[in-house]
Amino acid sequence: MLRSPAWTRDELVLACALVVKNGWRELREGDPAVQELSDLLRSLPLHEGIANALPQYRSVGSVSRKTTDLATNHPDYAGKRTKGGKADKEIIKAFIDHEAAMLEAARGIEDGIGSGALVRIPEQPGEVAEDGTTAAEGRLLARWAIYRERSPKLRQRKIAQARRLGQPLQCEVCAFHFERTYGELGKDYIEVHHTLPLHISGPRETRLEDLAFLCSNCHRMCHTSHRGESWRTPAAVRAEIAKALSPEIKD
Repeated sequence: MLRSPAWTRDELVLACALVVKNGWRELREGDPAVQELSDLLRSLPLHEGIANALPQYRSVGSVSRKTTDLATNHPDYAGKRTKGGKADKEIIKAFIDHEAAMLEAARGIEDGIGSGALVRIPEQPGEVAEDGTTAAEGRLLARWAIYRERSPKLRQRKIAQARRLGQPLQCEVCAFHFERTYGELGKDYIEVHHTLPLHISGPRETRLEDLAFLCSNCHRMCHTSHRGESWRTPAAVRAEIAKALSPEIKD
């Protein structure tokens, strides 16, 4: 018997954003916002074909129940709590600790679905980490970010700009230069990374000043999930390197 899959982080981001906007209160089935969220969740490109195969998938009733789980498991809730799950509690904490950023993440997913961008983009290698975790803002935004960073045209435009300005094609974190190390094989090779996460920059056209040059290793570290974060600026990775290389302070 076909069953609804567990809620993904992306879906929980959208549901919790609704709860937050409602003053951390649950939403009943008759609320128009619940119907809108049900329709949106059924359109997300996360569970291929499930919406057509399972009419009750992310139904109005299931969405309403999930808002109850999220509302009643808030630390300040004084009434009887529903059971909820580990993922629910993690997303509640994320919204409590970073409400503005998480609301922007929800808006980014909504914008991506509304524009059609997230429906058209195929699943990307790296959108799920080796340990099974996804971006703090959700897998779909990670998919979108990885896809746009891999655009050959965007990378070529950034390299052409650097050539015009006489800038070296080297990593802005560790200064690694592919051509100096690999010779002709590494000529004109460098990766690009967005300095603004997609949920902040929104679905607008990428500007060249939004991009940084990175080597493959530093780029991976910018996107590696760690302690609830899965997107970093080059400056943040440089700080991690400095911290790792600094001598330990002994008592």
